[in-house]
Amino acid sequence: MAFDLNALRTAVAAHDRVARVVIAEVQGSSPREVGAAMVVWDGGQSGTIGGGALEYQAAQQAFAREGFSRHPLGPALGQCCGGAVTLLSEVYDAEKLAALDGETVIARGPGEMPLAVKRMTTCARHQGVDLRPRMVQGWFVEPVAQPTRPVWIWGAGHVGRALVDVLHPIPEIEITWVDTSPNRFPDVIPERVNALPASDPLRVVAHAPQDAAHLILTYSHALDLSLCDALLHHGFGFTGLIGSDTKKARFTSRLRKMGHSDAQIARICCPIGQKSLGKHPQAIAVGVAAQLLSLATTKSGALCPTTSFASTA
Repeated sequence: MAFDLNALRTAVAAHDRVARVVIAEVQGSSPREVGAAMVVWDGGQSGTIGGGALEYQAAQQAFAREGFSRHPLGPALGQCCGGAVTLLSEVYDAEKLAALDGETVIARGPGEMPLAVKRMTTCARHQGVDLRPRMVQGWFVEPVAQPTRPVWIWGAGHVGRALVDVLHPIPEIEITWVDTSPNRFPDVIPERVNALPASDPLRVVAHAPQDAAHLILTYSHALDLSLCDALLHHGFGFTGLIGSDTKKARFTSRLRKMGHSDAQIARICCPIGQKSLGKHPQAIAVGVAAQLLSLATTKSGALCPTTSFASTA
């Protein structure tokens, strides 16, 4: 978890003044982890800190109860978790938000910043040391969320749109969305998604990072094949191709004739989706999203359990 500054900017732009509530510390059992946050405004909210009664109470008091507050979940709120959480509530407007521009680590707490916090934030800012949200000597320290997983989605049809809907809220994922014409995209595209109309998508393959994950699901099997060929030449972290086992076999044969080895071709995961979830676009998107998130955990670019993936013509 990290401080999603982009989401906060979007909320402030839309609602002028918002409150951010984040779990700063957990003792015992809790419905969400340290760093889980929600943004609240007059008449609505986004994100979640979990817990039903805890979230409801925190949202109601978000503007009036700035600073740290401790909440026993069992006795006070009638929840079964049995633990306690410390929440940090902060109110933001455009001026306060502007003060965070350029920050990669955000630390706040009472009094003068402790030396341990100064050292921690300095190491994170200047030495690239990984930092997770935590309380340190009464101060709460959070890294600012940075996109670290480039995902290129080729195709803006039903499955492409479902994938964008599922993946775009994840702060670490940076989506580039490619199709052949502007009118193939929906009227409203999420804030942090880079929609890239390209009459010849093959020409933009060269701009993809070498470690990007690619999801190929265009309207054309011929274009799908050409993209597979181009990406095998270019390099990638992961490539998933929508299709059936029959499509996979045909593409394997054609890619061999184009000069690719079986080992290279095997890096393309096909079919995609999780069979048990069904073939609905949103179901496929959920299965593919789970696969991409698993890749970040396993650090493997070959996670493709094809025996359990859906066949989608």
